[in-house]
Amino acid sequence: MGTLLRHVLELTEADVSAFFENIGLGDYRPRFTPVVRAIVAHGPLSIRALAAEVGVTHSAASQTVAQMARQDLVSLEPGRDARQRIVSLTEKTQRLMPTLEAEWAATIAAAEQLEAELPYPLREVLVAAVEALERKPLRERIAETEAGIALSRRAQEG
Repeated sequence: MGTLLRHVLELTEADVSAFFENIGLGDYRPRFTPVVRAIVAHGPLSIRALAAEVGVTHSAASQTVAQMARQDLVSLEPGRDARQRIVSLTEKTQRLMPTLEAEWAATIAAAEQLEAELPYPLREVLVAAVEALERKPLRERIAETEAGIALSRRAQEG
């Protein structure tokens, strides 16, 4: 399951990145889009708030923001306390917004076409999978299987 999910992600990200190259966005990465969209929707955000909004860990958001800052796509300012950093879009990103918005619309349309070819809407399946895993993590599901119980017993004995 994980291998297939990674492969789908690799295929989609590679193609979106190639499209970015074709339209002159060269170093812009698909992982930047949720960050930009969150800031456009809510204004400047702390990295913690950004992580929650995008649905990633604080560490993942921090790494993405650092990469974006190196490309002058976002700026970082101190927050209310020394540990907090506030992320804002730069003028460079503001100038890219018409292109980014057109790309977002094209990508959404392409994703809808892809989903029309599938037996089930992929987004709905992924949302349902996340909800199911949040209710009961995979580690618990593994531990409850016959093989998982046997492995736990073996680990306790040995």
